[in-house]
Amino acid sequence: TSEGANTLIKFGTVDAAYGRASLASARRAIQAALAGDVDAVVAAPQTERSIAAAGIAFDGYPSFVARETGTSVNDVYLMVCFDESRIVHATLHVSVREALALITREHVERVIRVTDTALKKLGIAKPRIFVSGLNPHAGEEGLFGREEIEIIAPAIRQAAAEGIAVSGPFGADTMFRRPGCDAFIVMLHDQGHIAAKLLAFNRTAGLSIGSPILFSSVAHGSAHDIAGLGVADPGAVIEAVTRLARVNAQGRDRN
Repeated sequence: TSEGANTLIKFGTVDAAYGRASLASARRAIQAALAGDVDAVVAAPQTERSIAAAGIAFDGYPSFVARETGTSVNDVYLMVCFDESRIVHATLHVSVREALALITREHVERVIRVTDTALKKLGIAKPRIFVSGLNPHAGEEGLFGREEIEIIAPAIRQAAAEGIAVSGPFGADTMFRRPGCDAFIVMLHDQGHIAAKLLAFNRTAGLSIGSPILFSSVAHGSAHDIAGLGVADPGAVIEAVTRLARVNAQGRDRN
């Protein structure tokens, strides 16, 4: 943008101009993908405080991608990917109190369907999906909460009746140890992000699923404390690029 073109960039700084510029860059890249000029988009990590300073409502790339592609924000979700693991988040950058209100039977059914479709687009012909509970031990048969009984389990049964290979709800603290799964769905941000950042902090890519374009970013932040020092680990960005490149190669092979 022309704004601030003659202003010296200050590394590691929260500033409204930087917030506007980061989303303007992402918007232009998304437009290129929609037009078919590029096959996919990989976005650098952004600083939400700079975006907030610009007065722009923003709660993460998935909802931004949804709005920019004309997709319902309820139909685009974050899938974090590392190694052979994929974790989809039913809710993301909202308070736990807000997340509880968002977790309805319809919402859980929707994220299961979007995950199944995304996995098939990624080249997995018959995906198998595991779904976590919301409460400790997946509610322990109602002892620690009834969301699993009244919301999550019925959503899983409905998706299974539609032909989706989905199981659960499982306790989020043990689910990731279960073998034979193509994607795990979690209810809350930390249920998935803690696992991903513990196991693969610098090689985790974030794929926004459910929109008409391929869009990925990274699971870490913008590291203001080391910005401009030339010491940042590029592993997660490399993983995001190579993962989307493999998806495109698979798509060409099928065609």
